[in-house]
Amino acid sequence: MIACGCRVCTSPYSKDKRLRSSVMIESATTRIVVDTTPDFRYQMLRTETKTLDAIIYTHPHKDHIAGLDDVRAYNFFSGNPMDIYANYLTEEALRRDFYYAFEDKRYPGIPELNMHTITDSDFMVGDILVQPISVWHLRMPVLGFRFGNFVYITDANRIDENEKSKIRGAEVIVLNALRKEKHISHFNLEEAVALVQELEIPTAWFTHISHQMGLHSEVNETLPKGIALAHDGLQFDVKNPSV
Repeated sequence: MIACGCRVCTSPYSKDKRLRSSVMIESATTRIVVDTTPDFRYQMLRTETKTLDAIIYTHPHKDHIAGLDDVRAYNFFSGNPMDIYANYLTEEALRRDFYYAFEDKRYPGIPELNMHTITDSDFMVGDILVQPISVWHLRMPVLGFRFGNFVYITDANRIDENEKSKIRGAEVIVLNALRKEKHISHFNLEEAVALVQELEIPTAWFTHISHQMGLHSEVNETLPKGIALAHDGLQFDVKNPSV
């Protein structure tokens, strides 16, 4: 066992206990998860999520796709394959890492998946309109998404001007902010704050936070009005998101 003495690891505060980043989007009739992290199974059990309509992927890094195998429980209870949406890069990784779910010769109990390729075009999942937003994770193209007045972006350090236009006018954004120090492929805290202010989004929650960021309560005290660190289990109504 590796012992860690950092203040975040040893904090008794629940908001300092961080699993890998994901988000669930719900309407009256549809439930979507963005990314299946290595913690996917536990996240679904913890939230008592008994039904799931689709999974949408941001990019192919392991901390965002590794939990896909656990969709088999939803296959079992629904009797249907899981609809998954990914760009060409992520689709390639999913087909490689979970090859057994895509083979012609299938055996009982493997994940049942229905793959959809994301392009630049908006698409519908149930009654939820999904607008892809292209961002950059250093040199890797990553997808953010807009759902009505809510935008979700993780693993980014640059957004082209034409893609920023897809974000403007949103009421709420969840955006990655890895740490206070500069990073090669993630927004740091200062950059994330600056982007939110540039885009004039009233409410922002920062996600994909490393332990290097520091304690949740201490960092929040330094942030401008309307901006806060997200935490595991955070829930909000986009019509009333108050930080």
